[in-house]
Amino acid sequence: MKYILLFSLALLFNCSNKTKTKEQASVKEENLLALIDDIWKTEQLPIRTRDSLMSIYGVDSELVKEQQVIINKNHIINESRVKNILKDYGWPAKEMIGERGNWTICNVIQHSDNEVRKHYLPMMKQAVKDKKLEPRFLVRAEDRIATERGDLQIYGGQMKYYPETKSFNLWPVFDLENIDQRRTAIGLDSIAVFLKNRFNFEWNLEEQIKRSKAFELAKQEINNTNQKLK
Repeated sequence: MKYILLFSLALLFNCSNKTKTKEQASVKEENLLALIDDIWKTEQLPIRTRDSLMSIYGVDSELVKEQQVIINKNHIINESRVKNILKDYGWPAKEMIGERGNWTICNVIQHSDNEVRKHYLPMMKQAVKDKKLEPRFLVRAEDRIATERGDLQIYGGQMKYYPETKSFNLWPVFDLENIDQRRTAIGLDSIAVFLKNRFNFEWNLEEQIKRSKAFELAKQEINNTNQKLK
């Protein structure tokens, strides 16, 4: 009888612990969702405000500059928060944080400097393999890393503001004739559809080929000059 009582108490204690663990996990998950929601609001909404101001008053307006200060301040905080999330959870499953949660984490990484992007690129690649992350988020990071290095981008996701023309244009792209094949292979829209929907930018293959060739020539000239100076 004594042993039966002890076994029953142990079983009851074990079940109680399991219940507490599930409750704690649920609370932790709720906290994570609330945190990610706050990161989304403080990271994305100021950017949308800035872009709206930019379309009305122009890139160089004081209102746009003031909004950029807010964006930069918020991002420093959000980058630290995202780093802690990835340290504690690894890349969270979509079932845990949802599609917007993935978007939020990726956008903060995208807005960080290149060293941060390169640091998390292997984790993002693994998350794509594990079906936790859509490939479109990974290729955005890959294109951003390339453009920050001054290289041709691969998928055409990055635009740049050119002060000399006071306009936005596509950052030059590698092997433009086959860009849609590369994009289709990973489930992306054609470059023309993407640019129209995302930036209201009209795609012109011939123009972009010329721009990319000019970019490559200019880069080659710089490399040649650097070699001579060594």
